[in-house]
Amino acid sequence: MRILTASDHALLVEAADLDEAMRLNLAWDGVLGVVERIPGARTVLVRFDPLVISAADLADALAATEIDTAHLPATGEVTVPVRYDGEDLDEAASLLGVSAAELVNRHLAADWKVAFSGFAPGFGYVVSSDPLFDVPRRSSPRTRVPAGSVALAGQFTGVYPRESPGGWQLIGRTDALMWDIDRDPPALLSPGTTVRFESVREQVVMSENADEAADPLPVVDRHADAGAPDPGLPISAAIEVVRPSLQLLVQDAGRPGFAALGVSASGAADRRAMREANRAVGNATGAAVLESVGGAVLRFRGAGAAAVTGAVGSLQLIDVDGAARHIAHGVPFATVDGDELTLGHPTSGLRYVIAVRGGVAAEPALDSRASDTLAGLGPAALAAGDVLSVGDRAPHPVEPDAVPRTLPAPGELAELEITLGPRDDWFTAAALATLADQEWTVTPRSDRVGIRLEGTMPLERSIGGELPSEGAVTGAIQVPPDGQPVLFLPDHPLTGGYPIIAALTDRSLDLAGQLPPGARVRFIVKETS
Repeated sequence: MRILTASDHALLVEAADLDEAMRLNLAWDGVLGVVERIPGARTVLVRFDPLVISAADLADALAATEIDTAHLPATGEVTVPVRYDGEDLDEAASLLGVSAAELVNRHLAADWKVAFSGFAPGFGYVVSSDPLFDVPRRSSPRTRVPAGSVALAGQFTGVYPRESPGGWQLIGRTDALMWDIDRDPPALLSPGTTVRFESVREQVVMSENADEAADPLPVVDRHADAGAPDPGLPISAAIEVVRPSLQLLVQDAGRPGFAALGVSASGAADRRAMREANRAVGNATGAAVLESVGGAVLRFRGAGAAAVTGAVGSLQLIDVDGAARHIAHGVPFATVDGDELTLGHPTSGLRYVIAVRGGVAAEPALDSRASDTLAGLGPAALAAGDVLSVGDRAPHPVEPDAVPRTLPAPGELAELEITLGPRDDWFTAAALATLADQEWTVTPRSDRVGIRLEGTMPLERSIGGELPSEGAVTGAIQVPPDGQPVLFLPDHPLTGGYPIIAALTDRSLDLAGQLPPGARVRFIVKETS
């Protein structure tokens, strides 16, 4: 096997084929220092804790693993009803050299099995033994693929659990619910499941609630966290959204460990700011906070304490009598019933982080209150009039010392440290030089899924064709056909088919989450042993 650097905290292991990748994934259960494994079509991405094991020692341990030759375990069987009327059915059939009718008949007759999960919660990569199914992706991905779309790409069939972008060939649609967080397992197409597709002639109605289970959960939770209440914090404390920002979300330390379900860790885009804000008000460092892209107005109910970190801008607290006072960045401040916090447009950075003593008590999903904008997990984006309960657990005293920090403004330069790989060998030597030597501009087409960068010289590939779907880490720099890179942020898909030329080191992730549109980026290559 070939073991490649995927980041300073991940390795990508190549396998001979899909079957070997599945066996390797199972064989590495319990390996020291391994945090998470993400199987792909011919690879396994292994995330590890560098404080527990080095990349070199982990690579040796992975390479020494004996692979079980037994059959992969089956986990059940499901039937998926499909109306074969997809927009790409005729084109996919033409690419395969068959008629649309033959494609459908062979799709129905094949024995299918879910190999692995990825892209989004409930998205299963379903493979068959029929050699017909090896279909290239669309040359231009769609920005919107409806929930329930049945699609082909490479050797796989997949069903989109919810509306999302996608580049697979659409051949039909189903109203089967792909993801239900209250189901065990939540994914209908979970790894190991045998799948039978069934043709239906009647119209398949795409229910308005087809992806209801994947929709964000309510933002209001009147039940505070279990544990000893803070006697200085009234149980009725809450936050009301008077005016939301461009994007106002609940975030926490995320939900790592659910990659097998197709769920990314998500969590705060600027983890350092989250930790600093929580320390300021005496919370556990991973407690739920608010993450605001741009200015907003929040009203406090009851008495409490709060702090604002992350982006830098004008901060004012206005009491019920209209008296205003300046709030210092990173310094905790007391709040009383009716106080309104006004966050001005950031002068540097992009995302404010607002912590309240006791933490935001939104409803958790898979052990986290983080809002995953791609997967639709966690609380919905906040709107005017939304009210969030404040929890009653604050184990530490307030910490009044602010930590100075410099963040880029639009037009200013930020340097981000990267490690090359795992697919830097798919690019020319000139492209690798351009990646590090050229300044890149953050475009407005950026969000929590990824930052779209633009440079004068696009990155030229030395290897053409498609890359079988493989895992990607937060901070991965993926390069689509136009040569303009996309830098993955916390809500990125777990797997993808465009080559990843490099990835940010862990120390650079928080700064990436604060890059505003118009900021300039230069990548600094870190040498790996």
